[in-house]
Order: sequence, then C-alpha cells, then structure tokens
Amino acid sequence: MGVGFFKIGLFKKHMTTKKIQIVMKKLIHNLLFAGLFIAALSFTSCQEEFEEVGGNEQETLMANSDTAALIVNTSTNDGSFDNIVDGASCFAVKFPYTVDVGGIQITIDSEEDLELIEDIFDEFDTDEDVLDILFPITITLGDFTEIVIENVEQLIDLAEECREGGDDDDIECIDFVYPITLFTYDINSQQTGSVVVESDKELRQFFAGLEGEDLVGIDYPVTLKKYDGTTIEVNSNAELAMTIEAAKDECDEDDDNDFNDDDFDEDRFDFCLTECPWKVITVERDGNDRTVDYEAYLMNFTEDGGVTVKDREGNVLNGEWSATFTDRGPLLTLEFDTLVDFSLQWLVYEVGEHRIKLFAEGGNKIIMQQLCEDDGSDVNPDSLREILKECEWIIKRVKLQDEPIRRLLGFEFKFLPGGVATLTNGDVVSEGTWEVGYNEEQVLALLISFGDEPAVNFNWPLRDLDDDRLKFSVEEIDYELILQRVCDDNANDGDVVEIRSIMMDGSWSVAMLETVTNDGNTAVGTEEFAGLDFYFNAMHQVQVDENDNPITTGLWRVIRNYNDHLVFYLNMGEDAPFDDLTEAWYITEVSADRIELVYEDEYIPSKVLVFEKNM
Repeated sequence: MGVGFFKIGLFKKHMTTKKIQIVMKKLIHNLLFAGLFIAALSFTSCQEEFEEVGGNEQETLMANSDTAALIVNTSTNDGSFDNIVDGASCFAVKFPYTVDVGGIQITIDSEEDLELIEDIFDEFDTDEDVLDILFPITITLGDFTEIVIENVEQLIDLAEECREGGDDDDIECIDFVYPITLFTYDINSQQTGSVVVESDKELRQFFAGLEGEDLVGIDYPVTLKKYDGTTIEVNSNAELAMTIEAAKDECDEDDDNDFNDDDFDEDRFDFCLTECPWKVITVERDGNDRTVDYEAYLMNFTEDGGVTVKDREGNVLNGEWSATFTDRGPLLTLEFDTLVDFSLQWLVYEVGEHRIKLFAEGGNKIIMQQLCEDDGSDVNPDSLREILKECEWIIKRVKLQDEPIRRLLGFEFKFLPGGVATLTNGDVVSEGTWEVGYNEEQVLALLISFGDEPAVNFNWPLRDLDDDRLKFSVEEIDYELILQRVCDDNANDGDVVEIRSIMMDGSWSVAMLETVTNDGNTAVGTEEFAGLDFYFNAMHQVQVDENDNPITTGLWRVIRNYNDHLVFYLNMGEDAPFDDLTEAWYITEVSADRIELVYEDEYIPSKVLVFEKNM
C-alpha cells in the first residue's frame, strides 16, 4: 500500500462535566426545526395557469411520505466529522473557532485543522487527552439552523440529546447532485410554484417549510452520487426511493465517537500489515523498557499467517500471526518459539502515518514504523543498477489503474549491461531498454521501455527493496510493479529442483479447483478441465492436450520467494476457463503424484488448485 493508512481503537478519552464528552444521543425534534430561513426561498406564482410536471400528475409526493423522509435525511447536515471536538454527530461547530488542547491553543478554520487535534492526542500514549473549547461558539444543526452556545454546560446538554452512538437519521452514503428543480401544487394538483435548489441546505429548508399533506413534484431526471464516487440517474419517485434506500447503509458513516478509527475493515487491516516490512521503534514488556534490545529489528508479515523478524545482525526468527476484530478494535496475536517478548495478544491501538502501536495490559507496548516509502531511500542509482544486474527478476504483479495485467505473470526480466533489457516467458524473448535515475519528485526510479510490451513501459518509482523483492508504484494513479529476484533459476535449491523434476515426469490432470467467493460460498470449477492433460515441459513451458491434441500453452515456474515459501507460477493466459489457473500459487503439499496449491490475495477470493499425475 505504501501510503494511506488508518487509525483505530482510541480507548482512553476521559472527560469531566467541565470538559467535552463523547457520549451522545439525538437532538429533540422541535430543536431540529427551529429558526428555519424559509423566507430566503423565492417561488414563482402560477396559480392562474395549470402546468403538469412531465405530463404525469402521479409523480407528485406528499411532504410527510416515506420518500420525502428519505430526501430530507439525505440532505441533512452531517455533524459527525468534528466529533473529536463536540462529541455529537447531530450537529457541527461552525468555523472558525478556537480550542485548547493540552495547553496549546489552535484555531480551527477547516476540517483539515481537526487533524492537528488528533496529532496532539496521539503524541503521547499514556496521557489523558483533554480539550477545551473557547466559548462562545456557533453550532449548525441537521436542518442547518445555527445556535450560539455560550458555555460547555449548554453544549453538553445539547450533545446528550443526540442518539446514543451517533446513530442518527442523516444519510451520508449518497448525495444529491445539484441543481434540482422542485414544484409545489394546490389541493387540485395544479402547480402553484417552482424553485431551483442549489445545495443540501436549500433542499432541507424547502421541505421544512411544507405541511404534511402538501404535494411536491421533482423535475426528473435527478443525479445522485454515492460514497465511492459513482453516480446514478433516476427518473421517477420510485427509482429515487429505491436508490436511496439501497445505498443508505453501504458505507460506514463514522457516526461513532471513536474518532481514531479512520474506518478500515478486516481485509484492509490485513493488507496494510502484510504490504511492507515494519521496523521496531519501541518495545516495553512487563513495564520494562526493552527498546535497546530490539530497536531496528525488521518484522515482515506474510499473507499466509507467517511472520519473520530479522535482527541487526541479519539473523531471522520465524513465527506466526493472526488477527481478530472486537468492539475494542483488532487484536493481533504473535507467536514465536524464541522471541518471547513479542509473543502475546496485542490490542492494535493505532495504525496510521506508516506507524502501528500495539498494547497489552501489564505494561506491554510495541511501536513499529512501516518502511514502504523509505526502504529504498538509502539506495543510490549505482547500487540499484548492480542489484538489478545481479540476477533475473520474475514479474509477480503488474497493475495499471487498479487493473492487474495477469498475462505478464511469471515473465522474466534480465537487466543487462549497456542499458539492454530482455523480457521472456521462456519461449519468446522481447528486447528493450532500461535506465536508473531520479524522477521529477527526486525519487529513485527504474525507466523501462519495450516497444512491443507497453504495459511495462513506465518510469517506475522505487517504493520497497526487501532482500529478493523490488516494489515500484505510483499510488496516485494506482500503478504497481513487483519483481521477485531469482538467481540462476534456483538451480541450487534442492526442493525447487525436485518439484520441477516431479512435474516434468508425465502428464497431469486438474483434480480440484475451488474458489471461496466473496459471500463465503465455494465455487467448484473442476469439471471445466475434465479430459485435459497438462504437460510441464522444459524452458518453463506448459502444454494442454485434449485427446492427444494440443489446445493451449502457457508458462510455469517453481521458485523460492523472498519469504522462503515455495511458489508455483502458472500463467495460462486470460481466456476462460484457463484464466482461473493463472496465479502465483503457494505450494502446500507435494508428492510424486499430487501437488496442492493455494492462492490468497486482496484482489480476489482464496483459491485451491490440485493437480494429480495421470497413471
């Protein structure tokens, strides 16, 4: 991932009645509708002239209807973004205002300034985080009414009326795209006025000025924008209601007062943990500072639950990790045979800004810094050139704008002297050029150019250099290249050589292919390969026959990766059904007549593939 992390699990905020608390309920109904500025809306009178909306009188709705309630809730002012200050999701403090955080006065002019408060809270892990607001302040309610608050007691009284946990009525996962034209009608369904609303505030106030049985028309089509940036066009009241109803619970509205969580789920936590190595910064065990013993140790988490720790002398200690999610946040369990100071179930107190903080009762703490951005900072162009020329490099992943280029999986780069580069699948060789230098942002980068393979043509910034792996990426445009170093084709690795010999001895059939889908079900695709014979040949070539007739070819490799795992690269192209076999598989079991492979990744569900030898 490199950049862009998430904070979680703040569990130590305590306030007195003189301080701002973070325990809230819903504001009472009559307060939400006080002081509306209805007079600001202008209507065009047309009572003497009948006009239908789209020629369909049924496209009106009553102001007290369920659809109108969805419109009102979607246009309600969200007050959850500043819960670190007011502890209430049903109103927000109007900018600018001043707060005192630990004796430091900060003027808050924007949402970005709220991060300064959190940074001060996070600076120390054992102190009590206290925030004082300098009154008077103005708060904005859900209906955009503004109220002046004179003191902390008045603010607490209002905040306590918010619904417990911030589970308020406003819908934040979808928004209207303005402008929108609205119509009003009399009891005879004749149009009496129209208004163009330009914002949530104007829309909210328009509905607040209506009586329960007043009729409203909407000039369709209307566009809505979801939390993920996608837009939906609706053309009727029914479509509008169904779209809002379907989208309202699709995202985390962050209405709770755990402002340190920054909204990440279990999958994203696991991805952040395994994406890059972690350098140990602080270790405390049983109240004793053990930092001097472990400082600068490197910890590497792998997707299969393994964890390795490399000490300052380069020695490697192996262990296991697992994570569970609780109401307090993630619990990270570490188990080592020898590294006993790390073996514990840790509460993940914070993940953010390339840093993770682990705590456990009894005076136990670990703080680590992630090295995604910084691993290559000490590597200069000359050293990177020598690293690239030392061995061959296998493509583990190429991704362009969130689209993995799977047809290049397992291809081999050679970076030769004189700026010549080759790219091959073992059969066809392409020739291009390569160069190492600094890009415009002064980041060390690898410039690759192949005339017949545009997917790799790019000036790739180095983000991670970890033993036998190189990672290049540009997060802003979602470009990524991960290369695995292989020296002399692992010819001196006895396990690799033996597995290759087993696979090249005869033909093989797919005995099982199962995929765990996103809904937890298992999809079986074995029957699609029935009657097909796989021949794993020399030069990394695999051939598939049906009734002794070749029908397709591909690439296969067996290598030992940088985490000491045996990996079976299989690239059968992008055409169904063979694309289901194209992965970098972990080898879990192997014998003279059977090999079992497992694949897990953040981009697709987990998969199991079993080949059995034909007798």
